[in-house]
Amino acid sequence: MNLNELRRERANINQQVQALAAIEAGGVALTAEQHTEFANLSTKFGEITAQIERAEAAERMAAAAAVPVDPSPSSVAAPAAGATGASASVPAQPKMPEVKGAKMARMVRALAAARGDAQLASQLAVERGFGEDVAMSLNTLTSSAGGILVPTNLSSEVIELLRPKSVVRKLGARTMPLLNGNLTIPRLKGGAVVGYIGADSDMPATEQQFDDLQLTAKKLAALVPIANDLIKYAGVNPNVDQLVVADLTSAIGAREDKAFIRDDGTANTPKGLRFWALAGNVIPASDGSTLQKVETDLSKAILALEGADANMLQPGWIMAPRVFRYLESLQNANGTKVYPELANNMLKGYPVGKTTQVPVNLGAGTNESEIYFADFGDVFIGEEETLEIDYSKEATYKDSEGNLVSAFQRDQTLIRVIAKNDFGPRHVESIAVLSGVTWGA
Repeated sequence: MNLNELRRERANINQQVQALAAIEAGGVALTAEQHTEFANLSTKFGEITAQIERAEAAERMAAAAAVPVDPSPSSVAAPAAGATGASASVPAQPKMPEVKGAKMARMVRALAAARGDAQLASQLAVERGFGEDVAMSLNTLTSSAGGILVPTNLSSEVIELLRPKSVVRKLGARTMPLLNGNLTIPRLKGGAVVGYIGADSDMPATEQQFDDLQLTAKKLAALVPIANDLIKYAGVNPNVDQLVVADLTSAIGAREDKAFIRDDGTANTPKGLRFWALAGNVIPASDGSTLQKVETDLSKAILALEGADANMLQPGWIMAPRVFRYLESLQNANGTKVYPELANNMLKGYPVGKTTQVPVNLGAGTNESEIYFADFGDVFIGEEETLEIDYSKEATYKDSEGNLVSAFQRDQTLIRVIAKNDFGPRHVESIAVLSGVTWGA
């Protein structure tokens, strides 16, 4: 029996064990025959696991003992007289590093190819060499109303990959797990009364006031069309894995940024920075017609946080690409760039994130934008550590231009990814917004 057959047999045994365990978990006692069957299956599982480990060890030793040979004619010595010729060795090839999130991508491909049948998907994963852990994870998948729950060990890598895709995450927003869909973070609302006292004076009373930041799971759904050619590909290929992972994370990251920046907290959405900001910290911007006006506006945003004694743990800017390019191109009378540090995505000593999720069509003239300055070390993303996925080869969806697209007609599989998260600052004083920004319009 080869390795793939051994793994397939072990996966089948595991499925039988899980079925028996489910009976007992449902409150029904196992019969004597079922107990015996469970014990026999467990023994067989252990025996096959040992066989797999020995076969894998033999493969590793064979690989370690292989000696690469330079096949170039100049480096191959002529065989001695009477010596028998040996077959030419293939030069050793470096192993390509595995793409982060590749296991999730392979699981998606296997499930889509199997049309959501977890058992068939597990067999496909074995046959296509997707990895034993992917096949085992597929064998233990559970369904929910939103689709199939992806195991934490596979979805966690994808969630981690959202950091470079989302400017809010990249600028340092802290992530916290949502236990049972909720998280409460206490915060100090009013400071303690502190003062110097004489020998016979009373100590000032402490008047601390506390409040809570309460995060509740909100459902984020992203539709990701994937070409069926990628799903049909039967082997492991880093480029295929990278394409699938990139599509998954880009779709989720873009929608997260929109929510964390400008969603208003209604219709089951998180409340973003714009609507967490205090009214006094929403500062109307000037027309930016002079360098002094621009400098004054930017300084007002920083001062709004400094004047409120914000912790300034990890301050940063968020702006639209149009505004970023305007500031980057500003020059003084000598033709020198005013903000040369923008070439390194820094502005006035603080990092900058630019995203098209900040609109540039606000206001009566539909040409206004906003600039955000916040202490991202003081804002939190509460998230559940699992993802849900579902599939359709026939569904219709809207592309980025609002046109209706048929997945069937395009030979695509439409994958729906559902994540659950929420967003909020520990101290609302840590956010400032420059509104009505027409710079670069």
